[in-house]
Amino acid sequence: MPPKNRTSAAAGEIGVLLVNLGTPDAATPAAVRRYLAEFLSDPRVVEIPAIAWKPILHGVILRTRPAKSAHAYRQVWTDKGSPLAAITAAQAAGLQALLGTRAKVGWAMRYGNPAIPARLQAMKDAGCDRILVAPLYPQYSGATTASVMDRLGEALRAMRWQPAIRTLPPYFGDAAYIGALEDDLVRQIAALDFVPEVLLLSYHGMPQRTADLGDPYHWHCRETSRLLTERLNLRVPGLRIETSFQSRFGRAKWLEPSTEDVLAAEAKAGTTRIAVAAPGFSADCVETLEELAIRGREVFEEAGGREMAVLSCLNDGASGMEMLQALVNRELSGW
Repeated sequence: MPPKNRTSAAAGEIGVLLVNLGTPDAATPAAVRRYLAEFLSDPRVVEIPAIAWKPILHGVILRTRPAKSAHAYRQVWTDKGSPLAAITAAQAAGLQALLGTRAKVGWAMRYGNPAIPARLQAMKDAGCDRILVAPLYPQYSGATTASVMDRLGEALRAMRWQPAIRTLPPYFGDAAYIGALEDDLVRQIAALDFVPEVLLLSYHGMPQRTADLGDPYHWHCRETSRLLTERLNLRVPGLRIETSFQSRFGRAKWLEPSTEDVLAAEAKAGTTRIAVAAPGFSADCVETLEELAIRGREVFEEAGGREMAVLSCLNDGASGMEMLQALVNRELSGW
């Protein structure tokens, strides 16, 4: 006789869970405060002892920053909500169409909603006993990829009946990724109504201390830029390509050069036409749509620049979806 607690749950399906960074539920100070409280409480993100950091976070940052950040989110909020959430959902839907019945595709956010534990459980309940978790961070960092792994481990720890798990490795130098960036950027540059003198590749910044401690993120970004530059030099001759790091926060030294400093310096040096791309972001978000396209443009123009274009991320466009399909199919091999 079978044991009384035997279940008849569905099984035998394969799942793919796309994971991105996260977003507040609304462009309001209250929603942003909840989001920042979770994000900035992650010891992977802020590597300061909690006894020193918590009074600063709760006594200063969460009292002052939410209103400013909410204003930035309102600048880019859409009728579908957060651009990052809407695009990630579209990527999941697009990948589902490409994979067909081979796998069930879902998406989650490391911070905010939909949360990784809830989506992992939902996929398990839908019969997925093998799940590929795919962090959409091309370049590895402890603050991004490793934090997803931490949250995944917490979710698995709470599950009595765990699915088998695979994870997508960083793909900063993968031929499919570099090729997708090349094709997409060449297409966008050709569609501009001006010819840029410079293409600035802007990556999210990290404290310099992370690199000093052995985090490979800085090298991964530089390697992406090197490989992409080799390709673009053949496709767009005469275009000078530079690399920078955006989104500095606090007083600590961050990876350099900073994007704002480069934009100002280029304009002051006589560059009048510039294009900016953010290859480290898999989907457009407040960092690209507000920080680069609005505030970055203001910096460039105030320093004397005339024309600036912020190119779209791969998002759910054809090049990006073909890349994602190739990466996922490779990781699903044998399943």
